[in-house]
Amino acid sequence: MIKKILLYTLLALVTIVVVGLLMPQNLQMPVVGADDNSYNHETFWYEGWGTSIVHKGIDVFAKRGTSVHSATIGIVLLTAEYGKGGKFVIVLGPKWRLHYYAHLDEIRTKPFALVDHNTEIGTVGNTGNAATTPSHLHYGIGTLIPYPWRIDDAPLGHQKAFYLNPIDYL
Repeated sequence: MIKKILLYTLLALVTIVVVGLLMPQNLQMPVVGADDNSYNHETFWYEGWGTSIVHKGIDVFAKRGTSVHSATIGIVLLTAEYGKGGKFVIVLGPKWRLHYYAHLDEIRTKPFALVDHNTEIGTVGNTGNAATTPSHLHYGIGTLIPYPWRIDDAPLGHQKAFYLNPIDYL
């Protein structure tokens, strides 16, 4: 009996992982009205980024209060105001990727909410360590399943196995 329970549990976990990997992400720009001119295409993994050492995302500039929608379908894992990110939201999306939306002026979602491209999760701001910069959304993508082939000799290059360039997906 215990063997059957363990087998079914293992099959359920494998199914969940595989389904998560196979789900299409269909990413869209999270800042309403933003386009390719709203961010600098060279800032992902830009060196000399203060105490962060490198910039692990992109900054999409927009007017304070501009609506931020989820870039993909997913479930909100965390909403908080803390440290460098200020007010932020983390969404678990397809392919077991974490979507990080930081420096929000307002958070407009709750943990465990299901989100999609039409869901407003917050508004553009400059909270956290962005207090002295123009309003923007810091958008980053992390992966729970590492990509070791991305590791290189760049500063913190070993972390590239876990951080993806959002520009490649938008």
